[in-house]
Amino acid sequence: MSDRVRVYEVARELGLPNKEVLELLAELGEEVKSHSSSIDGETAELVRDHVVEERRRAAADEKENEERLAGVLGLGAEDAPEADEEDEDEGEDEFDDDGGGGGVEAGELHLKAPITVRDLAIGLGAKPNQLIGELMTMNVFAAINQVLEVELVERVCERHGVKFVRERRAKAKAKAKEQRRSKDAKDKRAGKAVSRAPVVAFLGHVDHGKTSLQDYIRKTKVADGEAGGITQHIGASVVETEAGRQLTLLDTPGHEAFTSMRARGANATDIAVLVVAADDGVMPQTIEAINHTKAADVTIVVAMNKMDLPGANPDKVMLGLQQNGIMPEAWGGDVGLCPVSAITGEGIDDLLERIVLESEMLELSAFPEGECEALVIEAQLESAMGTTASALVRNGTLHVGDVMLCGKYWGRVKALIDSTGKRVKSAGPSTPVKVLGLNGVPEAGDILTICLNERVAKARAQEAITEFRATELGSSRGTTLEDLFLKMEEESRLELKLVLKADVHGSLEAITESLEKIESEKISAKVIHGAVGEVTENDVSLAAASGATIIGFNIRAMPGVNKMAKQRGVEIRLYGVIYELLEQIEDAMIGKLEPDQRETPIGEAEIIQVISTSKVGRICGCRVNGGVIRVGASARVKREDEVIYNGLIASLRRFKDDVREVRSGLECGIGLQNFEEFEEGDMIEAFEITEIRPEL
Repeated sequence: MSDRVRVYEVARELGLPNKEVLELLAELGEEVKSHSSSIDGETAELVRDHVVEERRRAAADEKENEERLAGVLGLGAEDAPEADEEDEDEGEDEFDDDGGGGGVEAGELHLKAPITVRDLAIGLGAKPNQLIGELMTMNVFAAINQVLEVELVERVCERHGVKFVRERRAKAKAKAKEQRRSKDAKDKRAGKAVSRAPVVAFLGHVDHGKTSLQDYIRKTKVADGEAGGITQHIGASVVETEAGRQLTLLDTPGHEAFTSMRARGANATDIAVLVVAADDGVMPQTIEAINHTKAADVTIVVAMNKMDLPGANPDKVMLGLQQNGIMPEAWGGDVGLCPVSAITGEGIDDLLERIVLESEMLELSAFPEGECEALVIEAQLESAMGTTASALVRNGTLHVGDVMLCGKYWGRVKALIDSTGKRVKSAGPSTPVKVLGLNGVPEAGDILTICLNERVAKARAQEAITEFRATELGSSRGTTLEDLFLKMEEESRLELKLVLKADVHGSLEAITESLEKIESEKISAKVIHGAVGEVTENDVSLAAASGATIIGFNIRAMPGVNKMAKQRGVEIRLYGVIYELLEQIEDAMIGKLEPDQRETPIGEAEIIQVISTSKVGRICGCRVNGGVIRVGASARVKREDEVIYNGLIASLRRFKDDVREVRSGLECGIGLQNFEEFEEGDMIEAFEITEIRPEL
């Protein structure tokens, strides 16, 4: 077998969690990064055989135990006690005799995955060779021990007039074990951790169908079925899949709010759905969205929208994605791509299923009883309501009546309105709500927390106001090319981040390729966003959030953008000659590196006498054996070739006079900085340290 298959497809076929299949692959010596990785057909068959063999062994052990128990009790085989369901759950076996177990009852066939041809034949009361022949008529060629996909089992059962019911005891047992484990490791401060719904943001080019796609999902999947009751101003909504899994859809439009949240260290998104029109392909705002999602380090799922149109061209979309660092699974990558239509609903269920799959791999959790923390998505003044803040609860639970603090503002929670427009008394993790009661309008990305009382909230709000004013007056500076040479703390970052804008694609590609060719094992220049056109406010927002410098080639920056850049502490550098641009980038990269240090020996002295003085303490009488000894030079003291001191020469005396240096052949008194533990015979080596400009 040579066909490759995804890990999660094998897991789904076997009815096992993705994590268990990944662990099994590791045991088998296969290096697999994630559930989206692909494995060859031989490896997949090896996994299937391993699972089936384990199942056979477990079933045989169980049968042997039953027979042994029957013998001890003096019972016949027909009187052997059946395994008690509760005792069975407490054991480690997860499978019944003959593998899948079960049988046809009341028109239903109950089997546990993985299901082989033999298991299905026994369950249906048919001979395995008959079932193999039946499968051949369905264009499926299978051996007796081959594992069948669940969908195929359902089709076969339909032919036999029975309904297939997939048993999930293994998953239930694993869940029970996990619950017991979390109970034993209970966090006293935060309470019990529980799984939470993923927060999903929709990003993409204008008119590619972000809003239409969300509208379709809300209309058909909204929890409680109240599609018309959604409050569109809430900034987020809660939907429910057919499998009963909840998702929180983040409605924040554009990229600026997305970036401003990350700039405050408050990225709320778990999964980003990149919406690309199948008839249009990857466009400038699509590329911008890709760069933003990569910078935010969130999981990406691509929704290829408008598949209902005649001009839909999936290959064009996948090529554009590949050229911008997004490799679809169909082309050997690990990014899920779902063809959808916001008009017909095609592929919507597959998209939601993929989102759920990605969220399961993230293992998202929160502490409902822990400290409450919510993220402001948007805020405004509304008539009859005052200040309202659309917030997403990330941890803990927000209650009506809580005293809250949000940046410079505070207040008591007067009301909470959920995504359907209903008033609620509380909101837990991953729940979006409109909050009423703040005494001012906060900014998107501000963190809302709970305080003990109003006095504490007022004090902390005043501290935030004071800090904000000080920042405004001080006009804090961001990363500039000059700072890269002067600030030692910036030198620890071995990456120079750039936002690159150029006049044409040819210039953009040439500059990007030239930057990639700058060879250095110490530092790299990383273009976090590159595009054609003038410097925009979005570029400034991205640079401010990422600590990057904006580089422009043969373009201009509008006055308004320059003003915004100064306010945000972003450096904009414009060039008209490419080699000048590259030279300054290389200089900036070098400026981020630690300078090399070189030692130059200048003299050596031997301690021949130790002298104690009332003024300066102990000094050593020395003979300079070579070179020169100078005040302020670096020195090390060696005793029997072992270094016992590293420091500076603090003073030199010749007879009764202080001198600046003593040359070879002369005797003198040497005082060392913060060291008096010398002995006769110790050697003092004097040297100078010079800093050398580093090289890439």
